[in-house]
Amino acid sequence: MQEQVIGILGGMGPEATLNCFDKIIRNTPALNDQDHLKVIIVNNPKIPDRTRAVLDSGPSPLPMLIDGCASLQKAGADFIIIPCVTVHYFIEPLKDASRLPVISILDAVAEAIGRHDPRLGTIGLLGTDGTVQSGIFQKRLARAGLDTITCEEAVQQAAMAAIYDIKRDRPSRNRQEITRELTTAARHLIDRGAQGIIAGCTEIPLVLTQSEVAVPYFDSLSILARAAIRQAGREPVTVSSARSMVSTGNKSE
Repeated sequence: MQEQVIGILGGMGPEATLNCFDKIIRNTPALNDQDHLKVIIVNNPKIPDRTRAVLDSGPSPLPMLIDGCASLQKAGADFIIIPCVTVHYFIEPLKDASRLPVISILDAVAEAIGRHDPRLGTIGLLGTDGTVQSGIFQKRLARAGLDTITCEEAVQQAAMAAIYDIKRDRPSRNRQEITRELTTAARHLIDRGAQGIIAGCTEIPLVLTQSEVAVPYFDSLSILARAAIRQAGREPVTVSSARSMVSTGNKSE
């Protein structure tokens, strides 16, 4: 099978896009440069804020998303991944408009949870207000037979502030403090009955890893990167042999 070219529609945010590319590299079996996959990236941080679009009638990101998909197609990509969870609120109209397949991070995570342990029944979701309140993850997990727990309002507000602090060039606190805030939110979800935690925003894995979470931790960005490698026609390295820590929360990933 001929390898396919991965297209990354990024910029939401830029550091998560960089981390996604890094995870593709680190999870691809390679002995030399030529063993790696071809990847094309469109990094457009000018795409309107997804949470504002979902909850506050802000400008829709869809026109720029469609343009980004068209740019990736013209550049030679065979399929597209988007390292942003909240943007998947717009995934169906985007799929309709794109001439290339768009791999859903929601599908990839739901499938990864099932592969890890089919006995898991209740999952805690850490994410932006747009992701949590829109219900996009809850609906997809329900189709997989999973219940979803979200943070109570005060904890969600703190988690949202932490996520947006990651995006800032000069955050109001250092990353260790942000990690502590998100660790507290994860513990809150576990106390409410979560048997696993989803990093339901692609900024979260930049500061939160499995070592801070007492239950299986599903790093949505790592899972998406590994799904892209498979879609491109390769089998990703096993988690134990990956060249950097990837918190997929999935032993068979």
